[in-house]
Amino acid sequence: MSSEFIAPRVRIVAVDDEAHARALIREYLTGMADFELVAECSNGFEAVKVISRERPDLVLLDIQMPKLDGFEVLELLDPKPAVIFVTAFDEYAVKAFEVHAIDYLLKPFGRERFAEVLEHAVTRLRPGGSPVDEASPALSRPRSLPLDRILVRNDADVVIIPAAKLDYAEAQDDYVKLTVGEASYLKQQTLSELEEQLDGRRFIRVHRSYIINLDRLAKVELYAKDSRVAILRDGTKVPISRAGYAKLRERL
Repeated sequence: MSSEFIAPRVRIVAVDDEAHARALIREYLTGMADFELVAECSNGFEAVKVISRERPDLVLLDIQMPKLDGFEVLELLDPKPAVIFVTAFDEYAVKAFEVHAIDYLLKPFGRERFAEVLEHAVTRLRPGGSPVDEASPALSRPRSLPLDRILVRNDADVVIIPAAKLDYAEAQDDYVKLTVGEASYLKQQTLSELEEQLDGRRFIRVHRSYIINLDRLAKVELYAKDSRVAILRDGTKVPISRAGYAKLRERL
């Protein structure tokens, strides 16, 4: 006796700051047997927590939202979920595919277009479908540089660090330690990636393991023969390599 295999439903989280947009998604999903709406989120902070907890198969993610936009939400998620970006602004289409989005829904959209995009998602998510590429940390922020703020997951919370407040960054394997006053945070990113994103007029890599904010530099002292150390305004000492000292001399 044979039994027909029934594929599990695709679990979806919808993220949009507009209630009517979430209601439309809820309405369109009604009756679509292959899908289950497991949660709705009205802002980016909520989305990070809910997606991390629910681990949905697919996220319908608005881009322009207050506090955290869709790209920033994706940056903070690990592992990265499969995403369909939903937005009223078509200029984000290229950025959406840079972070390996499955598809892109341009508002306003009708039921037919919605169903078409979700069916495309099913072919990617089901066994045997084309794999969903994993967005790298560097691709998770396809936005204008330099950064004006740095986002960090701190347990279940999200910390927003204004770039101007960063004192220095230190490499720690695949993480960077970001120091802001007496507080420090770990972010999963390489120091080289962070260096590329920060404003080169304000930040300088003085050592293979350190980037400092020039506004925090108090003085440079000779530590040993051909070896120097940066003294920050709070007394923190940061080693300076020969290459780093050459960069500093050009800037000071």
